[in-house]
Amino acid sequence: MESLYLLIPFSVLLVFVIGVIFWWSLKSGQMEDLEGPAYRILMDDDAPTAEQPAVTAEPAGSEPDKLKT
Repeated sequence: MESLYLLIPFSVLLVFVIGVIFWWSLKSGQMEDLEGPAYRILMDDDAPTAEQPAVTAEPAGSEPDKLKT
């Protein structure tokens, strides 16, 4: 029974702290875009652009050109 005298105020304080952290996250814009980060993971940023030439694989069995010194 004596442990309740400690646990009840501690739980009320914990709920208050969690509420303050949640309120801060709402006010600072943390919850504005919930779907954007998930879509950014799926975006393919590896497509070659006009400045970057596309990398081509060597045909199987051929050796790449060696530098002559």
